[in-house]
Amino acid sequence: MNITKNKFHYALAVLVISAAFISSCGPDKKEKDAQAQTIKQEDAIDSPAVELATVNKGKLQANISVPGELLPYQQVDLYAKVNSYVKKLWVDIGSQVHQGQLLVTLEAPEINSQVAQAESHVKQMEAIYYASKATYDRLYNTSKIPGTVSQNDLEQADAKKNSDLANVEAAKSSYNEMAANLNYLEIRAPFDGVISARNVNTGAYVGPGGKGTDPLLVLQDQYRMRLVVSVPENYTGGLSDKNKVSFTVQALPNSKFTAQIKRLAGALDEKLRSERLEMDVYNTDHKLLPHMYADVNVPLPSHDSTLFVPKTAVVTSTEKVFVIKIVNHRAQWVEVKKGVQTGDVMEIYGNLEKGDHVVKKASDEIRDGSAVSY
Repeated sequence: MNITKNKFHYALAVLVISAAFISSCGPDKKEKDAQAQTIKQEDAIDSPAVELATVNKGKLQANISVPGELLPYQQVDLYAKVNSYVKKLWVDIGSQVHQGQLLVTLEAPEINSQVAQAESHVKQMEAIYYASKATYDRLYNTSKIPGTVSQNDLEQADAKKNSDLANVEAAKSSYNEMAANLNYLEIRAPFDGVISARNVNTGAYVGPGGKGTDPLLVLQDQYRMRLVVSVPENYTGGLSDKNKVSFTVQALPNSKFTAQIKRLAGALDEKLRSERLEMDVYNTDHKLLPHMYADVNVPLPSHDSTLFVPKTAVVTSTEKVFVIKIVNHRAQWVEVKKGVQTGDVMEIYGNLEKGDHVVKKASDEIRDGSAVSY
């Protein structure tokens, strides 16, 4: 009887303890579940809704717009070689000229006098030479009779003849030099082109050109022109001399021109940090003028397959340049470098792979590690 009673009390005690344990554990589990639900609701409230974009990979054909300038293919400032006066101007501003055409006639009376003097000197030296040569010839013919002329006298006569011949050659050289100055009194066109400037009038005294001296005429080759642009350092990797560019000028807004890339500098300008490109433009209809400014569209083909995203996905903050990659509904800042841009797409370089999802319209307000919804 006592044993049965003790078993009853023992079972009752176990039941009471179990009930107490269950009652103590129940509220904690419910509280934890409630807290988790609250956190989840808070995250859903705090996390912004974003639109995602996919990281793509391929070759991006890009273009950049840069300012350019049209320059004459050739330009020369024409000066007088010798001090002289302008006798006749055969051309004026806007004159179309051809290579070798006479442009200006100059006069310098002192040059004519110097040429005449040099010519007289040549004749004088020739007369002396002829006399010494005749003397030598007579002595030589006489020396054929033994004992009539000493060998020394014959050698002296021969030396005098050779010396006088050398004087003749020197006089002729001096004459040619003086006569060449007469050619400088005529200024001719070195190539086909247009006279773009005239700074003298008939009767003006002119002389050799120097720094700060205005040229008599300025000649430009306007049929063939150079389109010059400077491409920033970031875009020089995609440049090619096999592509064409298109451009417009403000004076002809409804006209679009094309030109072939001909020359790349192959080095960066130290001040502008850019590479110089030159295109040849054939101005057959003379619509384009030297020193016009142009808006140039330069193609930048990508040589390698690269990653690209919408340009709105790239954030440039005070901290760094990055995109916001989404991993398990969490924002992850990934630092990138910008490449070329075309339209709404930008080339990027960073720790990303094709198929990754990034925020399409990103900003630094979406903090690294924060929850997002989409």
